[in-house]
Amino acid sequence: MKQELYRSIPKIDDLLIHKDIEALINSTSRTLVLNASRDILEVIRNEISQLTGDTYDISIETIIKKIHHSVNQKNAFKLRRVINGTGVVLHTNLGRSCLSDDIKAQLLDVSMHFSTLEFDTSNGKRGSRYSHVEELLCELTGAEAAMVVNNNAAAVMLVLSTMALDKEVIVSRGQLVEIGGSFRIPEVMKLSGANLVEVGATNKTHLRDYEQAITEETALLLKVHTSNFKVLGFTQEVSSKDLCILAHEKNLPVYDDLGSGMLIDLSKYGLMKEPTVGECIADGIDIVSFSGDKMLGGPQAGIIVGKKEYIERMKKNQLTRALRVDKMTLTALEGTLRYYRDELDALKHIPTLKMLTKSYLDISEEASLFASKLGITEKITHRLEDDYSEVGGGSMPLEKLLSKVIVFTHSSIKAQDIITYLRDFKIPVIGRIKEEEVILDFRTLSLDEHDVVVEALKALEQL
Repeated sequence: MKQELYRSIPKIDDLLIHKDIEALINSTSRTLVLNASRDILEVIRNEISQLTGDTYDISIETIIKKIHHSVNQKNAFKLRRVINGTGVVLHTNLGRSCLSDDIKAQLLDVSMHFSTLEFDTSNGKRGSRYSHVEELLCELTGAEAAMVVNNNAAAVMLVLSTMALDKEVIVSRGQLVEIGGSFRIPEVMKLSGANLVEVGATNKTHLRDYEQAITEETALLLKVHTSNFKVLGFTQEVSSKDLCILAHEKNLPVYDDLGSGMLIDLSKYGLMKEPTVGECIADGIDIVSFSGDKMLGGPQAGIIVGKKEYIERMKKNQLTRALRVDKMTLTALEGTLRYYRDELDALKHIPTLKMLTKSYLDISEEASLFASKLGITEKITHRLEDDYSEVGGGSMPLEKLLSKVIVFTHSSIKAQDIITYLRDFKIPVIGRIKEEEVILDFRTLSLDEHDVVVEALKALEQL
């Protein structure tokens, strides 16, 4: 039987003149279709060689269908949109913050055309790319100056390289954090050329620990916000104000790596209290750095604000050119920052803030609307229930946000296979599994995505 199947495999040349394949070539490219056809025929040969049953579909229609699927996969963008049903708002693997739809036109306009990236239209001379967001950042934080690099890890590297090359930087032992990708403060300090001086204990650091460690080689006191973990119980750390008083008495600057920095105090909206960038500047911190794509809700960026004399030194550092951001990032960041001029505007227009502060009542109403669209199904058993969302992105690790989820199973398909099916949908739907049931969280599912998810589940019903 295998020999008969092998003989039934069509030749490449015969496939390429089939009307359906010719149409595919005309809509894509001959090279792409040729490579996909060869790959599919090779897969078929391997499947036949391992065949143990009596039947195998080798019809021309099936082969062409497989070629179409292969071409579509090869021709699809690798980086593309997904629907986040995980309930993790700042999902690092899914790109963290989503940008406001209202800045799409400006982002597209700047991306597709020449721009004022480094051109000053007022005098016709070369301008600074930082000027597009510096004034806004200073207005929103109270800082004297600001600049932007490509992420907060780069910001930390630049600050330390500029301020403490071959000098000592004092940091609390309890703040020697590791974030995603095994990025550790001690390692980046070593790469930046700064020398680490640890003080205190893991759970307790006193002001006297910093004071006793200061020498003629000290260049900087570093404070690292432990946004991705919490030490609870018998703990103590030095306040920003006290650290600044000590440092300034010794003519030393203080640098606060906030990590996931915020411009709004979200404790007013039910989340836990976290220091804002403005509060750090008001406490006397000389340099603050934070991420653009976490709690700020903008594009990936490392934002540095602080005293003008220090920021100007960083702008002149040779590392800055290697770490600088492009016009698309600056446009997205400027568009996001503009909303922060009015707190209510920020909460309304910035998707990250909107998801984080979304009320349980609103989420429940959206979940009920979704369930009504899905209706009664034969193979899929589903129910709505309460669960908890997460902030994600290494921010507020103890924060649990009450939410509403849909929990479902299929009469003949396992949960892991359902998750795989949803990932392969025309717009991938990303959910999670709990106790062999699939869960989609309505905190991170937007209303305009409901129809796509309903379509995916109704297609699943037909399997």
